[in-house]
Amino acid sequence: MVEHRRSTVVDTLVRERTPSMSKFQAATPDRLRQLRLEASAYFTPMMLHEALLRLSHACGGESLGRFEKAMVDQIEATQDDRSDFETIKEFAIEQLYALIREANESPKKKQSLEKIDTRRTPGRSEEPQTLEDQLQAGLEDSFPASDPPAVVSTAIPGGAKKLVGTDEVLERQREQAAREARQP
Repeated sequence: MVEHRRSTVVDTLVRERTPSMSKFQAATPDRLRQLRLEASAYFTPMMLHEALLRLSHACGGESLGRFEKAMVDQIEATQDDRSDFETIKEFAIEQLYALIREANESPKKKQSLEKIDTRRTPGRSEEPQTLEDQLQAGLEDSFPASDPPAVVSTAIPGGAKKLVGTDEVLERQREQAAREARQP
């Protein structure tokens, strides 16, 4: 039934297209079937690869895992009378695994959200006011900070400016004050 529907679609396209489609009109049904198979063999892996990348970007690895399982189940459940059909199914599953692996390795893959429950300290309060009080107490305990303020110099012309805050500058100021004190 699917094959009949595809043939109808191709026949409709052949009839509705412009004269550039004359090669389809001149082709036999067997040739059209062959072209359709070749197009599927060539472009379907490319389309599936892109679809899996987009799925990984939008939904992440868990969705890829569910898709992989569903597809493997469908492939394995498919039946055909051909003697080499089991080998064909194995190749299909192998290709599926390769495409899923590429999508999982994509740097754009959406990362799973961290499970917040695994980071909670047992017995920790969840009340906002208690958390705010604990934060405030932690900030007060750490003040003043152990690191001194950074000294910033500018490249504004007009001579050297006195810089305060580093050991070297303070040492120079002490030496200058000592020299001035020795002079009469």
